[in-house]
Amino acid sequence: MRPHFSKHHIGILALDGFVPFDCSIPYEMFSLATAADGKEAYEISFVGDKEAVASGRFSITRILPLSSMQDMDTIIIPGIVQPFSFNNPSVLEALGHACSAGIRLASICTGACILAAAGLLDGMTATTHWALVKELAARYPQVNVEPDILFCDNGQILTSAGLSSGIDLCLHMVRKDLGATAAERLATLFVVPIERDGGHRQFIRHAAPDSDGSLSALLLWLQENMHRNLTVQQICKEAHMSARTLNRKFQEQTGLPPMVWLTRARVRRSQVLLESSALPVEEIASITGFGSATSFREHFRRIVGTSPTAWRKTHAICSAEPRRPLAHSATLPPL
Repeated sequence: MRPHFSKHHIGILALDGFVPFDCSIPYEMFSLATAADGKEAYEISFVGDKEAVASGRFSITRILPLSSMQDMDTIIIPGIVQPFSFNNPSVLEALGHACSAGIRLASICTGACILAAAGLLDGMTATTHWALVKELAARYPQVNVEPDILFCDNGQILTSAGLSSGIDLCLHMVRKDLGATAAERLATLFVVPIERDGGHRQFIRHAAPDSDGSLSALLLWLQENMHRNLTVQQICKEAHMSARTLNRKFQEQTGLPPMVWLTRARVRRSQVLLESSALPVEEIASITGFGSATSFREHFRRIVGTSPTAWRKTHAICSAEPRRPLAHSATLPPL
Protein backbone atom coordinates (compact mmCIF):
# COMPACT_ATOMS: atom_id res chain seq x y z
CA MET A 1 0.00 0.00 0.00
CA ARG A 2 1.35 3.44 -0.92
CA PRO A 3 1.71 6.04 1.85
CA HIS A 4 -0.97 8.66 2.22
CA PHE A 5 1.27 11.26 0.60
CA SER A 6 2.95 11.29 -2.78
CA LYS A 7 6.72 10.97 -2.62
CA HIS A 8 8.87 13.78 -3.95
CA HIS A 9 10.31 12.38 -7.19
CA ILE A 10 14.01 13.10 -7.78
CA GLY A 11 15.71 12.41 -11.09
CA ILE A 12 19.50 12.12 -11.26
CA LEU A 13 20.82 13.02 -14.71
CA ALA A 14 22.98 10.13 -15.96
CA LEU A 15 25.55 11.02 -18.62
CA ASP A 16 28.61 9.29 -20.03
CA GLY A 17 31.71 10.32 -18.10
CA PHE A 18 29.72 10.95 -14.92
CA VAL A 19 31.59 11.42 -11.65
CA PRO A 20 30.53 8.37 -9.57
CA PHE A 21 30.81 10.17 -6.24
CA ASP A 22 28.56 12.98 -7.46
CA CYS A 23 25.89 10.47 -8.49
CA SER A 24 26.10 8.40 -5.32
CA ILE A 25 25.66 11.36 -2.95
CA PRO A 26 22.07 12.30 -3.92
CA TYR A 27 21.10 8.67 -4.54
CA GLU A 28 22.14 7.54 -1.06
CA MET A 29 21.09 10.62 0.87
CA PHE A 30 17.63 11.10 -0.60
CA SER A 31 16.99 7.35 -0.50
CA LEU A 32 17.49 7.38 3.26
CA ALA A 33 15.74 10.66 4.06
CA THR A 34 12.55 10.06 6.01
CA ALA A 35 9.50 12.10 6.88
CA ALA A 36 8.32 12.64 10.45
CA ASP A 37 6.36 9.37 10.42
CA GLY A 38 9.49 7.42 9.48
CA LYS A 39 8.42 6.71 5.91
CA GLU A 40 10.62 7.29 2.89
CA ALA A 41 10.07 10.80 1.57
CA TYR A 42 11.67 10.56 -1.86
CA GLU A 43 11.49 8.41 -4.96
CA ILE A 44 14.81 8.27 -6.84
CA SER A 45 15.32 7.59 -10.56
CA PHE A 46 18.08 8.04 -13.09
CA VAL A 47 17.15 9.99 -16.21
CA GLY A 48 19.03 10.57 -19.46
CA ASP A 49 19.15 10.21 -23.24
CA LYS A 50 20.62 6.68 -23.15
CA GLU A 51 19.51 3.41 -21.60
CA ALA A 52 22.93 2.94 -19.99
CA VAL A 53 26.01 5.11 -19.41
CA ALA A 54 29.53 4.40 -18.19
CA SER A 55 32.41 6.12 -16.46
CA GLY A 56 35.56 4.09 -15.97
CA ARG A 57 34.58 0.86 -14.22
CA PHE A 58 31.20 2.23 -13.17
CA SER A 59 27.97 2.03 -15.15
CA ILE A 60 24.36 3.11 -14.67
CA THR A 61 21.46 1.20 -16.19
CA ARG A 62 17.66 1.40 -15.96
CA ILE A 63 17.71 5.03 -17.04
CA LEU A 64 14.38 6.74 -17.70
CA PRO A 65 14.02 8.82 -20.90
CA LEU A 66 14.44 12.58 -20.88
CA SER A 67 10.70 13.03 -21.39
CA SER A 68 10.12 11.67 -17.88
CA MET A 69 11.67 14.83 -16.42
CA GLN A 70 8.29 16.51 -16.72
CA ASP A 71 6.89 14.13 -14.09
CA MET A 72 9.66 14.83 -11.58
CA ASP A 73 9.92 17.39 -8.80
CA THR A 74 13.70 17.81 -8.72
CA ILE A 75 16.48 17.09 -11.23
CA ILE A 76 20.02 16.62 -9.91
CA ILE A 77 22.85 17.32 -12.37
CA PRO A 78 26.02 15.55 -11.16
CA GLY A 79 29.47 16.48 -12.39
CA ILE A 80 31.06 14.96 -15.48
CA VAL A 81 34.74 14.44 -16.25
CA GLN A 82 34.98 16.91 -19.16
CA PRO A 83 32.24 19.48 -18.48
CA PHE A 84 33.37 22.12 -20.98
CA SER A 85 33.31 19.59 -23.82
CA PHE A 86 29.68 18.67 -23.18
CA ASN A 87 27.44 19.38 -26.16
CA ASN A 88 24.23 17.40 -26.14
CA PRO A 89 21.33 19.52 -27.46
CA SER A 90 18.66 17.03 -26.39
CA VAL A 91 19.82 17.09 -22.75
CA LEU A 92 20.20 20.87 -22.68
CA GLU A 93 16.76 21.31 -24.23
CA ALA A 94 15.20 18.89 -21.73
CA LEU A 95 16.72 20.83 -18.83
CA GLY A 96 15.34 24.04 -20.30
CA HIS A 97 11.85 22.56 -20.52
CA ALA A 98 12.13 21.28 -16.94
CA CYS A 99 13.10 24.74 -15.75
CA SER A 100 10.17 26.31 -17.60
CA ALA A 101 7.87 23.78 -15.95
CA GLY A 102 9.00 24.95 -12.49
CA ILE A 103 10.97 21.81 -11.67
CA ARG A 104 13.77 22.32 -9.17
CA LEU A 105 17.27 21.91 -10.65
CA ALA A 106 20.38 21.30 -8.55
CA SER A 107 23.94 20.71 -9.74
CA ILE A 108 26.85 19.09 -7.95
CA CYS A 109 30.44 20.06 -8.74
CA THR A 110 30.96 20.47 -12.51
CA GLY A 111 27.26 19.90 -13.16
CA ALA A 112 26.98 23.69 -12.97
CA CYS A 113 28.79 23.84 -16.32
CA ILE A 114 25.91 21.90 -17.90
CA LEU A 115 23.35 24.30 -16.44
CA ALA A 116 25.41 27.21 -17.74
CA ALA A 117 25.60 25.63 -21.20
CA ALA A 118 21.81 25.39 -21.17
CA GLY A 119 21.60 29.12 -20.42
CA LEU A 120 19.86 28.47 -17.11
CA LEU A 121 22.37 30.32 -14.92
CA ASP A 122 22.28 33.60 -16.85
CA GLY A 123 21.95 36.50 -14.43
CA MET A 124 22.33 34.22 -11.40
CA THR A 125 24.99 33.65 -8.80
CA ALA A 126 26.41 30.14 -9.04
CA THR A 127 29.39 28.07 -7.96
CA THR A 128 31.31 24.98 -9.02
CA HIS A 129 34.52 23.20 -8.08
CA TRP A 130 37.09 25.80 -7.04
CA ALA A 131 39.53 24.63 -9.72
CA LEU A 132 37.05 25.49 -12.49
CA VAL A 133 35.52 28.76 -11.30
CA LYS A 134 37.79 30.98 -13.43
CA GLU A 135 37.11 29.06 -16.63
CA LEU A 136 33.37 28.92 -15.94
CA ALA A 137 33.32 32.69 -15.39
CA ALA A 138 35.35 33.28 -18.56
CA ARG A 139 33.14 31.07 -20.72
CA TYR A 140 29.86 32.39 -19.30
CA PRO A 141 30.34 36.06 -18.30
CA GLN A 142 26.59 36.43 -17.84
CA VAL A 143 26.85 34.14 -14.80
CA ASN A 144 28.06 35.57 -11.48
CA VAL A 145 30.45 32.79 -10.47
CA GLU A 146 31.15 32.83 -6.73
CA PRO A 147 34.47 31.06 -6.03
CA ASP A 148 34.36 30.78 -2.26
CA ILE A 149 31.07 29.20 -1.17
CA LEU A 150 29.88 25.62 -0.73
CA PHE A 151 26.57 26.06 -2.52
CA CYS A 152 24.23 28.71 -3.82
CA ASP A 153 20.43 28.64 -3.57
CA ASN A 154 18.61 30.74 -6.17
CA GLY A 155 15.23 29.29 -5.27
CA GLN A 156 14.42 27.01 -8.19
CA ILE A 157 18.04 26.50 -9.26
CA LEU A 158 20.82 25.47 -6.88
CA THR A 159 24.51 24.85 -7.52
CA SER A 160 27.18 23.35 -5.29
CA ALA A 161 30.96 23.38 -5.28
CA GLY A 162 33.25 20.40 -5.57
CA LEU A 163 32.51 16.80 -4.63
CA SER A 164 31.65 16.59 -0.90
CA SER A 165 29.84 19.94 -0.96
CA GLY A 166 27.10 17.93 -2.66
CA ILE A 167 26.43 16.46 0.78
CA ASP A 168 25.84 19.95 2.16
CA LEU A 169 23.56 20.78 -0.76
CA CYS A 170 21.47 17.62 -0.28
CA LEU A 171 21.12 18.31 3.45
CA HIS A 172 20.06 21.86 2.59
CA MET A 173 17.35 20.60 0.23
CA VAL A 174 16.13 18.05 2.78
CA ARG A 175 15.95 20.84 5.34
CA LYS A 176 13.82 22.91 2.95
CA ASP A 177 11.59 19.98 2.00
CA LEU A 178 11.19 18.15 5.31
CA GLY A 179 12.53 20.51 7.96
CA ALA A 180 15.56 20.86 10.21
CA THR A 181 14.77 17.77 12.28
CA ALA A 182 14.81 15.51 9.22
CA ALA A 183 18.04 17.10 7.97
CA GLU A 184 19.77 16.62 11.31
CA ARG A 185 18.55 13.03 11.48
CA LEU A 186 20.02 12.40 8.02
CA ALA A 187 23.30 14.12 8.90
CA THR A 188 23.62 11.94 11.98
CA LEU A 189 22.98 8.83 9.90
CA PHE A 190 25.78 9.79 7.50
CA VAL A 191 28.07 10.96 10.31
CA VAL A 192 28.51 14.40 8.74
CA PRO A 193 28.15 17.85 10.33
CA ILE A 194 24.93 19.79 9.87
CA GLU A 195 26.66 23.12 10.60
CA ARG A 196 28.08 23.81 7.13
CA ASP A 197 25.80 26.06 5.11
CA GLY A 198 26.23 27.76 1.78
CA GLY A 199 28.34 30.60 3.14
CA HIS A 200 31.16 28.33 4.26
CA ARG A 201 34.30 28.37 2.17
CA GLN A 202 34.71 25.51 -0.28
CA PHE A 203 38.51 25.64 -0.12
CA ILE A 204 39.87 26.40 3.34
CA ARG A 205 43.60 26.43 3.89
CA HIS A 206 44.73 24.84 7.17
CA ALA A 207 41.34 23.12 7.45
CA ALA A 208 42.91 20.32 9.49
CA PRO A 209 44.68 22.13 12.34
CA ASP A 210 46.82 20.56 15.02
CA SER A 211 44.79 18.96 17.78
CA ASP A 212 45.75 21.70 20.24
CA GLY A 213 44.41 24.34 17.84
CA SER A 214 41.04 22.74 17.12
CA LEU A 215 37.88 24.65 17.95
CA SER A 216 35.86 21.47 18.59
CA ALA A 217 35.61 21.98 22.35
CA LEU A 218 34.74 25.66 21.94
CA LEU A 219 32.04 24.94 19.35
CA LEU A 220 30.49 22.41 21.74
CA TRP A 221 30.61 24.99 24.53
CA LEU A 222 28.88 27.53 22.30
CA GLN A 223 26.14 25.01 21.49
CA GLU A 224 25.59 24.37 25.19
CA ASN A 225 25.63 28.05 26.14
CA MET A 226 23.89 29.70 23.22
CA HIS A 227 21.00 30.71 25.50
CA ARG A 228 23.33 33.23 27.14
CA ASN A 229 23.90 36.74 25.82
CA LEU A 230 27.42 35.89 24.72
CA THR A 231 29.90 38.52 23.59
CA VAL A 232 33.14 38.16 21.67
CA GLN A 233 35.00 38.98 24.88
CA GLN A 234 33.30 36.12 26.76
CA ILE A 235 34.05 33.68 23.93
CA CYS A 236 37.68 34.81 23.87
CA LYS A 237 37.93 34.23 27.62
CA GLU A 238 36.51 30.72 27.30
CA ALA A 239 38.86 29.95 24.40
CA HIS A 240 41.90 31.61 26.04
CA MET A 241 42.53 33.55 22.84
CA SER A 242 42.69 37.14 21.72
CA ALA A 243 39.86 38.42 19.53
CA ARG A 244 42.20 38.49 16.55
CA THR A 245 43.31 34.88 17.06
CA LEU A 246 39.74 33.73 17.66
CA ASN A 247 38.52 35.33 14.45
CA ARG A 248 41.42 33.87 12.47
CA LYS A 249 40.84 30.34 13.77
CA PHE A 250 37.09 30.56 13.10
CA GLN A 251 37.75 31.71 9.56
CA GLU A 252 40.26 28.90 9.02
CA GLN A 253 38.14 26.11 10.48
CA THR A 254 34.55 27.17 9.71
CA GLY A 255 34.87 29.88 7.06
CA LEU A 256 32.83 32.25 9.24
CA PRO A 257 33.46 34.88 11.93
CA PRO A 258 32.57 33.61 15.43
CA MET A 259 29.41 35.68 15.95
CA VAL A 260 28.08 34.81 12.49
CA TRP A 261 28.65 31.12 13.23
CA LEU A 262 26.85 31.48 16.57
CA THR A 263 23.89 33.29 15.02
CA ARG A 264 23.43 30.57 12.41
CA ALA A 265 23.75 27.86 15.07
CA ARG A 266 21.01 29.61 17.05
CA VAL A 267 18.76 29.72 14.01
CA ARG A 268 19.30 26.01 13.36
CA ARG A 269 18.40 25.22 16.98
CA SER A 270 15.29 27.37 16.69
CA GLN A 271 14.19 25.52 13.55
CA VAL A 272 14.22 22.22 15.44
CA LEU A 273 12.25 23.74 18.33
CA LEU A 274 9.70 25.27 15.95
CA GLU A 275 9.17 21.91 14.29
CA SER A 276 9.11 19.65 17.33
CA SER A 277 7.47 21.73 20.06
CA ALA A 278 4.57 24.07 20.72
CA LEU A 279 6.75 26.59 22.54
CA PRO A 280 5.81 30.21 21.82
CA VAL A 281 8.17 32.24 19.67
CA GLU A 282 9.12 34.40 22.66
CA GLU A 283 10.32 31.37 24.63
CA ILE A 284 12.26 29.96 21.68
CA ALA A 285 13.93 33.37 21.28
CA SER A 286 15.04 33.17 24.90
CA ILE A 287 16.21 29.54 24.72
CA THR A 288 18.32 30.20 21.64
CA GLY A 289 19.89 33.40 22.96
CA PHE A 290 18.27 35.98 20.72
CA GLY A 291 16.94 37.84 23.74
CA SER A 292 13.74 39.17 22.20
CA ALA A 293 11.15 37.87 19.79
CA THR A 294 11.80 40.87 17.55
CA SER A 295 15.52 40.12 17.28
CA PHE A 296 14.76 36.44 16.72
CA ARG A 297 12.32 37.16 13.89
CA GLU A 298 14.74 39.55 12.20
CA HIS A 299 17.65 37.10 12.24
CA PHE A 300 15.46 34.15 11.28
CA ARG A 301 13.96 35.92 8.27
CA ARG A 302 17.37 37.21 7.14
CA ILE A 303 18.94 33.73 7.20
CA VAL A 304 16.03 31.43 6.33
CA GLY A 305 14.01 33.76 4.12
CA THR A 306 10.71 33.38 5.97
CA SER A 307 9.24 34.00 9.42
CA PRO A 308 9.42 31.57 12.37
CA THR A 309 5.64 31.18 12.30
CA ALA A 310 5.61 30.37 8.59
CA TRP A 311 8.44 27.87 9.07
CA ARG A 312 6.50 26.14 11.85
CA LYS A 313 3.35 25.90 9.73
CA THR A 314 5.25 24.37 6.84
CA HIS A 315 7.60 22.06 8.75
CA ALA A 316 5.70 21.07 11.89
CA ILE A 317 6.72 17.53 12.77
CA CYS A 318 3.15 16.31 12.41
CA SER A 319 3.33 17.11 8.69
CA ALA A 320 4.73 14.15 6.76
CA GLU A 321 4.57 15.42 3.18
CA PRO A 322 7.65 17.06 1.66
CA ARG A 323 7.07 20.67 0.70
CA ARG A 324 7.09 21.07 -3.09
CA PRO A 325 9.55 23.68 -4.34
CA LEU A 326 8.01 26.70 -6.03
CA ALA A 327 9.26 27.90 -9.39
CA HIS A 328 9.95 31.35 -7.98
CA SER A 329 10.61 30.69 -4.30
CA ALA A 330 12.66 33.26 -2.46
CA THR A 331 16.43 33.20 -2.46
CA LEU A 332 17.98 32.65 0.96
CA PRO A 333 19.66 35.97 1.72
CA PRO A 334 23.29 35.79 2.90
CA LEU A 335 24.46 37.19 6.20
